[in-house]
Amino acid sequence: MPMNIAIDGPVGAGKSSIADQVAQRLHILHLDTGAMYRTVALYMLRNGIDPQDEQTVSAHCGEADVRVAYRDGAQRTMLGGEDVSDLIRTGEVSAAASAISKWPAVRRRMVAAQREIAATADMLIDGRDIGTVVLPDATVKIFLTATPEARATRRWKEYQAKGIDTPYEEVLADVKQRDYQDTHRAAAPLKQADDAVLLDTSELDFEQSLAAMKKIIAEKVNKTIK
Repeated sequence: MPMNIAIDGPVGAGKSSIADQVAQRLHILHLDTGAMYRTVALYMLRNGIDPQDEQTVSAHCGEADVRVAYRDGAQRTMLGGEDVSDLIRTGEVSAAASAISKWPAVRRRMVAAQREIAATADMLIDGRDIGTVVLPDATVKIFLTATPEARATRRWKEYQAKGIDTPYEEVLADVKQRDYQDTHRAAAPLKQADDAVLLDTSELDFEQSLAAMKKIIAEKVNKTIK
């Protein structure tokens, strides 16, 4: 049975970036499930479908041909054969992904796809409901979080580095709104699994957060991680 490491947490917690580094050190794949939802969201936006319209989104979510490929050890996410890995990282797509992830039909399709991928090899998987819904029997479960202010500051700095001039207050409001949506949705709301280890990185920088996560995993699997 493959070793699966499940990392859950709110938006802006740094799941994907930290998970990438841990997966590289363990020499296993990293499945970014959020990218899969973002790709479905991009499909909806491109086709003029309101992400808040459950009936229409549910009727068309099966049309989004979402695939995952690994190149040079990194995940590339495809939509109908097009590499959209960079296109799905905008604020508009992020908000749309949060909206469509509420709908049961979308979640059923994505969960089935994620389980199928996870059954093929040792893998680290991050998202909102990996340890609670997608892989309840994962080898290791971690709930990675930080205060809304800390997460908003990190995201704001990322925007600044990319030349995106967005006020901090707007970024913080978006983070809080995403938190509310993710924790109050009817289908698989964001929450810490009972057997997940809590890792709060509010006061930690990236290297400290990475070290803390490696320590948790190493203790769980009894394996040294460089």
